[in-house]
Amino acid sequence: MQQITDICRRMLQAELDRHSFLIALGGGVVGDAAGFAAAIFQRGIPVVQIPTTVVAQVDSSVGGKTGVNTPEGKNLIGAFHQPDLVFADVSTLGTLPEREYNEGFAEIIKHAAIRDASLLDLVEKIGREKTQLTELITRNVAIKAAIVEEDERETTGTRALLNFGHTIGHGIEAAAGYGKMLHGEAISLGLVAAIRLSQKYSSLSNTEAQRLIAALELLRLPTQLDPGIDRKTVLQTLRLDKKFVDGQIRFVLLKSLGNAFVSKEVSFTDIETALNDLYP
Repeated sequence: MQQITDICRRMLQAELDRHSFLIALGGGVVGDAAGFAAAIFQRGIPVVQIPTTVVAQVDSSVGGKTGVNTPEGKNLIGAFHQPDLVFADVSTLGTLPEREYNEGFAEIIKHAAIRDASLLDLVEKIGREKTQLTELITRNVAIKAAIVEEDERETTGTRALLNFGHTIGHGIEAAAGYGKMLHGEAISLGLVAAIRLSQKYSSLSNTEAQRLIAALELLRLPTQLDPGIDRKTVLQTLRLDKKFVDGQIRFVLLKSLGNAFVSKEVSFTDIETALNDLYP
């Protein structure tokens, strides 16, 4: 919040007004912060998103969610504020270190899991080669945009499908300490937990489950949780998650690869068990 205040004050000092606009050039945190500042400055000014990471290009720059983290959890303070323009230049992805490049594939694999099984074919084909990026980013943006268009503010439940793997993933990310574990790395662990719960409480086959986990491993994303991350801290953070409604969790499960739904049958005890299973 201090960063948001500083941004807004500098804009005021520069004599910007409600006819001005912000440009967010960078990764997901930059886009979220700039979008939130734009949402509240003079009660709302336009924002242009120019994402330069895989995560930002396929996910965070599209959809209008903005916000900042608090010690209690990720993005718990924010606003819906749609960008006037998103410009994704895939050539910027070639400059990313391998770890930062790979982490973005957690969101890509998530999109394949919830909406487009054939997208996983492309992931398996190109792996870490950094080829066919235009097709890869385009297909992911199309998935994200279509879901957001159906349910911009998460009122019908469709947009909640994008939270597959994020309930536990966000808890892990916060417990590890922001910056110590990359977003996509935490989401990878959340995906593994959600995949296993989908096997237990839905009809996801073992073959499909193993294929998804193998795709994460192909991109060198973690599938086991560091024992140094305290499970009690993860669980405490989970209880503050935005996906809890009236104390009840809305947990996204897979019926099959490419077919997701929101379940109310997964209890907090089930989530705790799935978290425990992530530890080696």
